[in-house]
Amino acid sequence: MGISKTSTYKNLFFISIGTVGLLAVLIGFSKTFIIPVSKGSFTAPIIIYIHGAFAFSWISLFFIQATLIRYNNFQLHKKLGIIGVFIAIGAAATILPAGIFSVQKQLKQGLDETAFSSFLGTVTTAVMYLALVIAGIINRKKPQIHKRLMLLATIVLLWPAWFRFRHYFPSITRPDIWFAIVLADSLIIISFIWDKIANGKIHRTLLYIGLFIIAEHFFEAYMFDTTPWRSLSKPLYYFFRL
Repeated sequence: MGISKTSTYKNLFFISIGTVGLLAVLIGFSKTFIIPVSKGSFTAPIIIYIHGAFAFSWISLFFIQATLIRYNNFQLHKKLGIIGVFIAIGAAATILPAGIFSVQKQLKQGLDETAFSSFLGTVTTAVMYLALVIAGIINRKKPQIHKRLMLLATIVLLWPAWFRFRHYFPSITRPDIWFAIVLADSLIIISFIWDKIANGKIHRTLLYIGLFIIAEHFFEAYMFDTTPWRSLSKPLYYFFRL
């Protein structure tokens, strides 16, 4: 069965997002993880490496799945989707110990109470990512909803990679705004534009959940390191550290 030009155009968008995601991970983590590991100067618990493997596998799988749909290989797409469930669970579960390691590292650097504030964001990222994946699985027989949920799940998982771009531009103030929101969530805005151009309207799944993600990120940036935020983040850190 042939592929129409319209279908090709639509599918290429998801392939493009997958490509951008892979590049974001490779560039974003090169200074803090990839290069130090290659030089033998990076030391961390094994769970950090496992989390990195799960997260990179998910981004890679998103690219592969989009490519399979591009070439109408639906059977392999479904089979890999089963593997994707385990990858998603692994990525979400290991986000938390990765967050614990990050807090402990910041405490050693002398950040004191501020170090605990980052952990709540780690928890919300894990919850949003896994919730989107589960919703995508539930709606797997509704492709228009399914693919947009998986797209948003991938964008949420990419957040740490975009935030690490701050290491390339240390002079930029408020990296939590410019890299963790403006840069990271730009993919959501681009998705809105694509949906409007390709389909004549922004699908409500993409619109409502996309806006929620952006609003949640702004809320985190606004509340970060405030007393209420730490009062939630610190107990969560000690709970999951046990």
